Amino acid sequence: MTANPELILHRQSKDRFFKTHPQSPLTPEQRALFKGLEYYPPNPALDLTLPVEQFEQKANVKMLTTTGDTRYYLRWGKVRFEVEGQPAELVLFYSPGAEDFFVPFMDATTGSETYGSGRYIEAERLKDGRVHLDFNVCYSPYCAFNEPPALAASKGRDPKAWSCPIPPQENRLKVPIRAGEKSPVGEWVISDHAS
Repeated sequence: MTANPELILHRQSKDRFFKTHPQSPLTPEQRALFKGLEYYPPNPALDLTLPVEQFEQKANVKMLTTTGDTRYYLRWGKVRFEVEGQPAELVLFYSPGAEDFFVPFMDATTGSETYGSGRYIEAERLKDGRVHLDFNVCYSPYCAFNEPPALAASKGRDPKAWSCPIPPQENRLKVPIRAGEKSPVGEWVISDHAS
């Protein structure tokens, strides 16, 4: 299946950022070897426009991170959809000042085909109250590329330890989301994160 031109440009731009930008989550050694992220083929069935079921009580909730820190989000509402004929739902989280909703999730591919601590997607807020949720652009958090502390120390540098929110239990899907980024693969990948 052919990707739409916008998706192709999105992926090329992300790969260019990872390879060349000073804010890339990759170490200089990784950037030198980097040939691009692994992606699932485009999946139009997972490019969704959905109504939002807003929660009456929009509670401020804690979300733990991979480094043991805490982040706070407003639990806004949820969306329901189907994946390969199976029902699924995800909670949308809002952070004051953000344009879109933050949706951290795990699915049946987590830890095998995709990063073990889940992936993220932004749900675009539409003027009619619905959201656009395109799983073709879901991504691994930067902590997927963390350099293990022992390896960093052996190279005489401080480890880059990105702190990434861990998807809450309510956003752990039983269905596979075969769209967006896969686990990092290739000679540039630090072995602790290779699948």
